[in-house]
Amino acid sequence: MPNLSNALNIEDLRKMARRRLPAPLFNYIDGGSDDESNVLGNVRAYDTAKLIPEYLVDVANIDLSTRVLGRDISMPLFLAPTGMSRLFHHDGETAAAKAAAEAGTYYSLSTVGSTTIEDVGAATDGPKCFQIYVMKDRGLTREFIQRCKDSKFDSLALTVDIPVASNRERELRYGFTMPPKLNLRGMAGFAARPGWVYNALTHPGAQLANVAHKIPEGSSKSTSLMEYIAKQFDPSVTWDDMEWMISEWGGPFAIKGILSPADARKAVDIGITAIMVSNHGGRQLDGALSVFEALGPIVDEVGGECEIICDGGIRRGTHVLKALARGATACSMGRPYLFGLAAAGQAGVARALDILRTEIKTDMGLLGCRNIGEIGRKHIT
Repeated sequence: MPNLSNALNIEDLRKMARRRLPAPLFNYIDGGSDDESNVLGNVRAYDTAKLIPEYLVDVANIDLSTRVLGRDISMPLFLAPTGMSRLFHHDGETAAAKAAAEAGTYYSLSTVGSTTIEDVGAATDGPKCFQIYVMKDRGLTREFIQRCKDSKFDSLALTVDIPVASNRERELRYGFTMPPKLNLRGMAGFAARPGWVYNALTHPGAQLANVAHKIPEGSSKSTSLMEYIAKQFDPSVTWDDMEWMISEWGGPFAIKGILSPADARKAVDIGITAIMVSNHGGRQLDGALSVFEALGPIVDEVGGECEIICDGGIRRGTHVLKALARGATACSMGRPYLFGLAAAGQAGVARALDILRTEIKTDMGLLGCRNIGEIGRKHIT
């Protein structure tokens, strides 16, 4: 295991993950669609705004706590849903969920996660969200909702920005397709990481755990699971489907993948709890608005009518503060905690959360704010 005390920031965890993971898997985390302009664009967009500190404020005691999707959390940052986490570390989603619970913040499980709803529910009493897709099999969608109720999940989040599959050239270049068809470069990447290969061989294999029971017996599990999901994503989903899911769930509900103020208004009008402003980490429509660019107009349209979560490009505590100053309720992150997971499992996720918590607290003191409620438009250009 790497010495996590040497990881002073998220980029250090990224470098540790790169040293541990086979190249196809690291590039799966790190890459995006087409020219990948939104991957770095999400991060760099925060540089377009500058913070305005106020001094001679008593900041001896700083409170990072806030409330999101029906739960009090210890800081304005939580773990976004990411797929197939056991590809990156054998403890996968369970490790991430436990680290989030210990940090007092939300963990979000993906429909395409490699751990079941039930196992994550049993692993922790911390705040939990299930990220859901509308499937062609509406019975499966209804089943997901009931399983989340039974496993005491706190909220649901519907991801809407995958009407069709995107063009992810880096995955194709390394042969990491769905199902995986590794080329020579991909195979060489696995051969260069014997530690990862050993752990993969000595622990249960990664699979799409929440739909495994829908695959016909006798089929090739690694192939047919992926084919099943690809066929099940429904490109005909509309606002009516979302309204049905909100009613079926009956609790805090977020919509993830919104960049348009007009879409934000529609979501509020049908009773959404939270809007996750997101471009899927730059993995869907390349050249779309960065998350931070989209945040301000959405806040102007529906701010105060629902929670607004900034999901994309978070690498520093100052990024979180800029999002809050622009009107976000909280932020969520995917890649930063996956880098930690890949580097050192649960301890690596905990390190990612600790790095950003420390930065947020320090930066709030430097900004002259004692609690999240004090951060506002006066603190940003």
